[in-house]
Amino acid sequence: MGIAPDVGRPKAGPGPRSVPDERPLVDPELLPAKDYIADATRRIHEARRRVRVIALTIADERETAAFVDALVAAAKRGVDVHVAADTFTYMDLAGRFVPRRYLTPAKRASLDMARELTEAGARFDWLGQEGGLPWRGRTHTKFCVVDDTVYSFGGVNLDDQGVTNVDYMLRVTDHRLAEDMTRVYERTRVANSRSKGFRATALAYGKDQVLVDGGLPGDSIIYRRAVKFAKKAKRVVLVSQYCPTGELGRIIASKPHELLFNPPRNAGLMNRILIQASMLFTRHRTTYRKRQYLHAKAIVFYMKSGKRVAITGSHNFVRGGVTLGTREIALLTKNPLVIDQIEAFIERQVRH
Repeated sequence: MGIAPDVGRPKAGPGPRSVPDERPLVDPELLPAKDYIADATRRIHEARRRVRVIALTIADERETAAFVDALVAAAKRGVDVHVAADTFTYMDLAGRFVPRRYLTPAKRASLDMARELTEAGARFDWLGQEGGLPWRGRTHTKFCVVDDTVYSFGGVNLDDQGVTNVDYMLRVTDHRLAEDMTRVYERTRVANSRSKGFRATALAYGKDQVLVDGGLPGDSIIYRRAVKFAKKAKRVVLVSQYCPTGELGRIIASKPHELLFNPPRNAGLMNRILIQASMLFTRHRTTYRKRQYLHAKAIVFYMKSGKRVAITGSHNFVRGGVTLGTREIALLTKNPLVIDQIEAFIERQVRH
């Protein structure tokens, strides 16, 4: 395998691989949010070597209690368990600005969860802001590695809300990917500890690529790849939490498209304002009609040749996160079997 070049950008990433590998990823399978949690929980109980979990939010709540218990049990029996979550999401759970006594019971419970994992022998890291705007360096990446199985390329957060949203993850059992994602985890942790980001990169597996945004403001390979394929596509179907903005939004508007994102009524106050402002500015409209909050993030590009390309992952395809430097991960795939699963999820869970 080799690191795929990103034209005009220096190459960087979680470790170069000197020998190219043209083999595709092994049988990615799409799992709805609750199925992901159940499957990962079972595998963590069976883990022998390693577990790596990174998400925007991780909480010991009703839907995720068994998952957290499995992490604790794995750490106690000697499995190498590392867990990381974003502090800004919890209003600075790391305690640098907000004293514990002012935290809500839910936030104190999350602190207690981190302490329980640490006492069991796991390593827990709060990934925090890097200075300046609090959103800079926010870690929106989501994945779970259990031995050689990886769950990623979706948007599921590890709390009650995250598990009950319309969302999914892909499960891939592939030693190469598990090794790479473990390195991405460590590079993210180290970069955060040094208050730095790293250059976005693409890791190649045959014709597909894992796209990693390292948190540098303005540097998003995921957004650039989306722009690239949107320009070439004859039609675009986008699923996201938010209305697409920036160059990508303008390109999509110029050709046949279907946009499925949350109407403002589905969102809390801040997200409602963001969606309303984006819709007003872009004039985009959504065809999503369900009351259940939509959190999945994928674009399917229908090319003039008849082929399909998809990008699926944690990125919401809005320009704001690119500008601020949000850490993200996604899969760019041309695999018909994977795209069939994404289309089936959109048809069953998003359109109807």
